[in-house]
Amino acid sequence: MSLTAPASFRVAEYRLRSMWKWRNSIIAFGVGNPVLYLVSIGLGVGALVDANSPDGVTGVPYLLFLAPALLATAAIQAGQDEVSFPTLAGFIWNRLFFAMRATSLSGGQIADGVLLAASVRIIFTTTVYWLVLWAFGAVDLGSALPLIGVSTLAGVCWGAVALALTSRAKTDSTYISVMWRLVIMPMFLFSGTLYPLAVLPLWLQWIGWISPLWHATELGRWLSYGAPLEPWQALLSTAYLLALGVTGLLLGRRTFEARLTA
Repeated sequence: MSLTAPASFRVAEYRLRSMWKWRNSIIAFGVGNPVLYLVSIGLGVGALVDANSPDGVTGVPYLLFLAPALLATAAIQAGQDEVSFPTLAGFIWNRLFFAMRATSLSGGQIADGVLLAASVRIIFTTTVYWLVLWAFGAVDLGSALPLIGVSTLAGVCWGAVALALTSRAKTDSTYISVMWRLVIMPMFLFSGTLYPLAVLPLWLQWIGWISPLWHATELGRWLSYGAPLEPWQALLSTAYLLALGVTGLLLGRRTFEARLTA
């Protein structure tokens, strides 16, 4: 354990106590979101796909194909939410980070604490989402740890990237809408989430190649139902996610410190 860990844990504790005030909303969203997606897309659209394609998608029923992608999407969206709003609040809305920095806390410790608390939210979200998927028959018990682990990794790594991006925002007037409309939504649509990435034209496939969602989804499909994936591709996808997370956290820590001491 590093010497900075206890201080970061204090920041995370504050964030978790703040989250606890919204526990009913977090639980309702954590359960309601997967149910709605599974009923509308997994069962609704999935029934049409399976009826018109006896072999399903890549050889499996549509619901099995979709489940790992939905789980990874939920983790990434949870990371985006649970990093962006506290960071905007700390720098712009209530400027609490400046009060924290006036104590013995460093900017890096504050950034670490925000991401640690977001990681707890991500683990909770992915666990609840997996349970709903299991209840719908989209995953089996043996996939629990691999799928939750891969999705959590994607969520935390994207959370680190979101932390770095949000820490540079000077105003909240456009940041949230830009991120969701121009980053999160295209990532969801063009990362092989609802259909194989290969069906897209080549000039759109690059969005999937750089998307953490695509890498997490490919790993999840491989781990859950044995979708074809070369070992080197699995290693490359894992390394890519880790590189995104480490780079995002390092940049975020630097921006936190620079902005809070300017």
